Amino acid sequence: MRQPRPIPRTTPRNSAQRVAGALVESPLQLLCTLEAHAAGLGGGQLHVHVRDDVPALGDALAAVRKFDLPSGVTFDLAGRRTALTAREPIWLVGDAFSGLFQVTATLRRPEQVVLVDDGLATLELARLLARSAPLVRLGGRALGARRRLGAVAAGRLRSLAADGRVVIFTALPIEAELSDALRSQGFDVRHNGFTWLSRQVVSDAPTEPTVVVGSAMPADGLVATDAYLDWVRGLAADGPLRYFPHRRQTEPVLARLRQLPGVVVDAPGAPVELRLRGLSAGQRVVSLPSTSAVLLTTVLGPRGVEVTPHDVPDSWWSPDASAELRAHLRSVLELARAARGTT
Repeated sequence: MRQPRPIPRTTPRNSAQRVAGALVESPLQLLCTLEAHAAGLGGGQLHVHVRDDVPALGDALAAVRKFDLPSGVTFDLAGRRTALTAREPIWLVGDAFSGLFQVTATLRRPEQVVLVDDGLATLELARLLARSAPLVRLGGRALGARRRLGAVAAGRLRSLAADGRVVIFTALPIEAELSDALRSQGFDVRHNGFTWLSRQVVSDAPTEPTVVVGSAMPADGLVATDAYLDWVRGLAADGPLRYFPHRRQTEPVLARLRQLPGVVVDAPGAPVELRLRGLSAGQRVVSLPSTSAVLLTTVLGPRGVEVTPHDVPDSWWSPDASAELRAHLRSVLELARAARGTT
């Protein structure tokens, strides 16, 4: 196998005086953007362009504003509108599959790009970059023009990486072979250990012994709702349970969850990575396969909290869940095991 070449310089000269910009379109992107800036990857000043039509993002922003924010951070609530016209030399990017990023990347050449986590899509992005493939979202229908745009954007990122100007900042475990392939092209792969978040004052946390992180799969029509509710009912049979709903979970399902004995359904709010930081040894977090299972392992593992993603039984899946999607989601189980080995 080709040996990774030495990593070029990835931090621009006088980076402390540089201005960075980030388009944030999800709560996880917001959290990881702040972590990247706190780790010194966002220049001296960071303008966070916050998408203004995602309710859960507003909850996340309200939560992080109560923290001790990294110095130099400002928030722009105009989101997409200003991100299109911004001229920051450093870009922090959560969704490299978005059309907005890909169009902008073809028009401008930033001084540095920092790719931060956006769920499991981050791993798919890493695989596509390593294979020199177009940046097309998994499961998406990419017509000719959209695929060409993804190819151009991928080429721009690889060109910047060859000059030592792209950092992949991720809390997800990246297997050694993939990491070596990325580094051989000049990508700087760095681990996000949520160091900034761990320094924040811990607020109140659930007292129930079991916490369930809700899944969007029933709402998305991927698994049978009745089977999902039976699963939660079985977990509650072991003792009191606090349920944190997914932002896409529907009210009819939440109403049925509230009727389950021993289950307390929490109100929607900030990301679970923020809300569950106060859990302690002896409590456990259970979920179906999701990125949260991996990230919560990183956040809560050092506190002695068991985080366990459960596999989805074959009988739960609907015809809308493709074999490729099932395999992609089940990969979380291995990722969570790898994350436990690093905490």
